[in-house]
Amino acid sequence: MSDILYEQQGTTGIITLNRPEVRNALTFGMYEELARICRETKAGGTVTSLIIRGGGDRAFAAGTDMTQFHAFSTNEDALAYEAKVDKVLGDIEKCEVPTIAAITGACTGGGAAIAAACDIRIADTRLKFGFPIAKTLGNCLSIANLNRLSVLMGAGRLRETILTARLIGSEEALNCGLISEILETAEAVHQRAQELASLLATHAPLTMQATKEALRRLRSEGPGADGSDLIIKTYMSEDFKEGLTAFLNKRPPEWKGK
Repeated sequence: MSDILYEQQGTTGIITLNRPEVRNALTFGMYEELARICRETKAGGTVTSLIIRGGGDRAFAAGTDMTQFHAFSTNEDALAYEAKVDKVLGDIEKCEVPTIAAITGACTGGGAAIAAACDIRIADTRLKFGFPIAKTLGNCLSIANLNRLSVLMGAGRLRETILTARLIGSEEALNCGLISEILETAEAVHQRAQELASLLATHAPLTMQATKEALRRLRSEGPGADGSDLIIKTYMSEDFKEGLTAFLNKRPPEWKGK
């Protein structure tokens, strides 16, 4: 069976990180397949949102499979790995449809980075989120990864958690904005993710895409980032005309993503 499962249920694409026997530790191939799905899912298509989840109920993902690091022997090996991960996270972040991380149990290392690149994160009460690399591998995160995480959870908290190698629980994650909801069980997390996906399916695809991209540019480029193309794309779209007509006629709009 594949290490990455993908199925479409209605308008929702469901990606399952499928190595439950090792708490869904990620191979390089899994990173690449996840990124491919995110790149190829376009606004206005048959899939209106993606749910990313872990197989089994013990973990979302416990990070990169450490056995793959045995072959590292040169500077280029280390740089290429971090560049690969940065590109994967960028592809998730740039996905044209909303992404929902349905987190059950442990969410650490590469798994935590993937969840952080998603638009919405929900988790069960067993959440353990973080990067305990100071007491395990002794490596570091890329600046691009640190930038994304520091905006999400605050630079001070990020620094403290990495230096102390502690993991964030569900209540702290909710309080600092890392997740938006806590559910009691893994089943409840999956059900809520589907409910969110159904809600997003009723919203304007181009509005959601433009908002995602604008926030990405704001984080990476700062307040001077240019978003004029996003404004033009939405205001000049068929969907904007449809939205205005539907509003004035007091009926629900029929979005096409065009």
